[in-house]
Amino acid sequence: MSSFTEQIRKDVQRNCHIADSRHAADLGMCSYLMRMREYYRWEKGIALGVQLPRDDVGNWLSAREALWERLADAAYGEMEIDGERYDPFDAEAINEALEPRCLVYSSGFVHGLKAHFFLGHLERKEEPHDGFSVRVADRELARGLSAPPAMIRGSTIFIRRESLRRMLWEKLDVWRWSRADNALARAFAAYDFETDLDAALARMTDDEMSAATEHEIGEFQAEQILGDDWNRMLVEIADTPAELMARAVRDHIADCARTLPALARERRESSVHFFLGNLSGMRKEIFPGLYAAYTEWLPDADYEPLAAIAEVGREHWHGLATEMLDVHRAYGERAAKPIAHLVKANYL
Repeated sequence: MSSFTEQIRKDVQRNCHIADSRHAADLGMCSYLMRMREYYRWEKGIALGVQLPRDDVGNWLSAREALWERLADAAYGEMEIDGERYDPFDAEAINEALEPRCLVYSSGFVHGLKAHFFLGHLERKEEPHDGFSVRVADRELARGLSAPPAMIRGSTIFIRRESLRRMLWEKLDVWRWSRADNALARAFAAYDFETDLDAALARMTDDEMSAATEHEIGEFQAEQILGDDWNRMLVEIADTPAELMARAVRDHIADCARTLPALARERRESSVHFFLGNLSGMRKEIFPGLYAAYTEWLPDADYEPLAAIAEVGREHWHGLATEMLDVHRAYGERAAKPIAHLVKANYL
């Protein structure tokens, strides 16, 4: 690694540590410990599937929490590139400066207005079309405790191959504890995980990258439809059940517009299983009709129920989102509870 890349990596990683110092405690204990184990695996370069040394993980965990305590009041640092200083949230300008060195960077805010940063090697960049561009990151050089495999920032979609691969591994590892007969089991059964973990993960990662990209395109289109008022609403209902509901509604707008039609069009059964197996939390609760359509699809892989629920869902969730914005305009900072009541009355 060049001295330039190493310095950029350190700058980004420090901001990742600061973000973690502020938000890691928001996780439940079980989720926190699982994420920290895999974060240790990534940081130490330990292969997926290899048993982690318990004592070493414990010592590392104590040291990391001590580091977070020291950084709890620190400000996010600027980045210096070729003598010019950049605000760490100016991802577009930073990417322009880093692209000649085949690096990709992203920053912004995720659920609950939590700051997020990452730096990786740029695998490829797809030229802008329909108003957005796509940057695919391969090996990651700096990241935080949270590592979403795909996200959109402004008009750029970021797909993180390594994070997607690790996410698939974590879901496989958790599923193996119970080996439940469910949608995830059917998704994993399409790949030879028992005899060649790395090859199976690589193949599944390639397959799921297209679905992840479709979802983010749907997110971009949803943002164009909902406008800045939606983001203002999210700020004012942050850290409430209404925020979780709002994010789930927007996810369903994206999936009904792009992901589900793409799955029906491509007819890749393993991806349909994984999509439904990955449906959890608020997204699953407010859209029971989606799992009903999957159950109808399941016996003979008839894609009509999936296409039909996508068409119904596209209209339903867009209409509900419009009503949510109306409620926010009427109630302002007191909108969280009425928005939650509205969504509860409009499950699909």
